[in-house]
Amino acid sequence: MKKILQYLFEYKTLSRDKAKEVLLNMSRGQYNESEMSAFITVFLMRSITIEELQGFSDALLELCVKVDLDDHKVLDIVGTGGDGKNTFNISTLSCFIVAGAGQKVAKHGNYGASSISGASNVMEQLGYTFKNDNERLKKELEAANICFLHAPLFHPALKIVGPIRKNLGVRTFFNMLGPMVNPASPAYQLVGVYNLEMARIYNYLLQQTGKSFTIIHSLDGYDEISLTNDTKVITNEGERVMTPEQLGKRMVTAEDIYGGNSVEEAAKIFKKIIKGEGSWAQNAVVLANAAMALQCTGNYKNYEDAYHAAVDSLESGKANQALQTLISLQ
Repeated sequence: MKKILQYLFEYKTLSRDKAKEVLLNMSRGQYNESEMSAFITVFLMRSITIEELQGFSDALLELCVKVDLDDHKVLDIVGTGGDGKNTFNISTLSCFIVAGAGQKVAKHGNYGASSISGASNVMEQLGYTFKNDNERLKKELEAANICFLHAPLFHPALKIVGPIRKNLGVRTFFNMLGPMVNPASPAYQLVGVYNLEMARIYNYLLQQTGKSFTIIHSLDGYDEISLTNDTKVITNEGERVMTPEQLGKRMVTAEDIYGGNSVEEAAKIFKKIIKGEGSWAQNAVVLANAAMALQCTGNYKNYEDAYHAAVDSLESGKANQALQTLISLQ
């Protein structure tokens, strides 16, 4: 590791193969905590290259516990996190709205490293038991239209670096990897990124997969549709900028989408919104993200139709039903 660090300190970059090798060695416990912290810190001080990101992703996918959900074409809504905004769990809530609208979802998530409550924190608080048992996950997907994949159970390397990420408490390149290494290989992905450089990198990487994808970035720095500003939307077809009015009928403020000071508070907000008791602004943001995800599947004529399907899922109680069904299976 000393040689690698020396090499990186000279502003050199890793090849795809070398990046893969380092992460494989990391997962085998070949480096100590200080070495791994130093390695992770390098990428906080300079931009990561596409080659490096691909190499890290190759390693995680090679090591990962595979999930076979038969022929279900699943969707994932995932943000890279690390935007430092501490919003409530928008993408996880959107996943339940999508499930309530009839689209199967395999949500990939983890504990918050740079936020108070990540997707795994809130799911655990709601009573979900993490598992990597293929049959049980399949059962959940068939009964509730949704299953949850807690990243460390599928990615040994993530388990090893978890404590380091938590101690650092800042965004690392592992945030960037999350959306690329869903073990269920979703057919559709809505990916939220925290800056335009990441949007460009993801656009390049996702174009290579040939899958249907949508990348979103709020121009004021959120890794989701926040409705606090315009949103950059990138799909297989091209890119455009959409206004809060186009996406969610109105603009909201940062205070409207605040996520609380604890995991308990985050779970309370989650339950309120999914029961249809959220504020106008909270609902608008969740519905906009769910609608964008639904449109990504190609099963809706346009964004408006997808938005109506999302509204119906939340207001009819189908989204909450998906959650209740899922929790009852634990």
